[in-house]
Amino acid sequence: MAWKILGVGSPLVDLLINVNDAFLKEYVSGAKGGMEMVEPEVIQTLVGHSGVQPEQAPGGSAGNTIFALAKMGIECAMLGKLCEDSAGDFYRDEFKKNGGRDDYFIVTSAAPTGKCLSIVTPDAERTMRSALGASLLLQQEEIEKVDFSPFDLVYIEGYMLFSPVFDTLIKGAKAAGCRIGFDLASFEVVGIFKEKLLKDVLPNYVDLLFANEEEGAALLGEMTVEEMADKLSTICEVAVVKSGVRGSVAVRGSEKAFIPAFVVEHPVDTTAAGDLYAAGFIRGLAAEAPLSKCGTIGSRISGEVVKVMGSRLDAEAWDKVFQEIKGL
Repeated sequence: MAWKILGVGSPLVDLLINVNDAFLKEYVSGAKGGMEMVEPEVIQTLVGHSGVQPEQAPGGSAGNTIFALAKMGIECAMLGKLCEDSAGDFYRDEFKKNGGRDDYFIVTSAAPTGKCLSIVTPDAERTMRSALGASLLLQQEEIEKVDFSPFDLVYIEGYMLFSPVFDTLIKGAKAAGCRIGFDLASFEVVGIFKEKLLKDVLPNYVDLLFANEEEGAALLGEMTVEEMADKLSTICEVAVVKSGVRGSVAVRGSEKAFIPAFVVEHPVDTTAAGDLYAAGFIRGLAAEAPLSKCGTIGSRISGEVVKVMGSRLDAEAWDKVFQEIKGL
């Protein structure tokens, strides 16, 4: 593929546990399905209360998307900070196995590699608690030295809004002539940064925007998914709004696509569903496919990932995805 893509975000090692709703009520504060930043000790305590040995997988919102894009044949790198520890080694090794290049990782020994606990209930909803660790330690001078010019698209997760290097990052990528892809991350993130998003980030920098229905409502107020996509497309060149099993809407100028979801009868875990949808959509854009095809690829890969715990797809699932992108 002609495109080269740099993902920017927190490279986290995902820890996945299955629990019931009673566990959430007793031990987990905050809204079900949301994400909150916590100290590493909170994750350890929650895992201890669960009595479950967590599954481990490479994660992070942008990381999930970039892992999948690399698997689909796009030349990808990841900009984020890892520790020189076993979790950091695990993340880097898994990225290289998927076809990614690891020369944009920044390494530190000052804090452990970040982790995200994904707490999955029987309805396949996931509630996340993240301890960002090393990923929080990106420095202004490190970002100022990054060469963005080799990349066609810089894809940034919304959680980076919490980072003090965010403005330097997005300005540097835009100044280098890169398209900017951006995912709103969670309704909590949107609630905190709504004014900054509407007044600065989206109109001045973002070319490709991904949101789900809850994030769209937090940003724009209550309206239909189609109305959200239409409104956001007046701010960003391409706007995509996802609505779970009801599918998604993508708008680019006068081009509008209503994309059905690949409905899974018994989903296991919605972790990374939106991240992998973005990967499929971007893969279509890189091949100059129409929005309807981009969304169909996104829906296919998203439908496959909800069948498993975490963001890893098996060979059979990838075969289905490769059939979807055949010829692109």
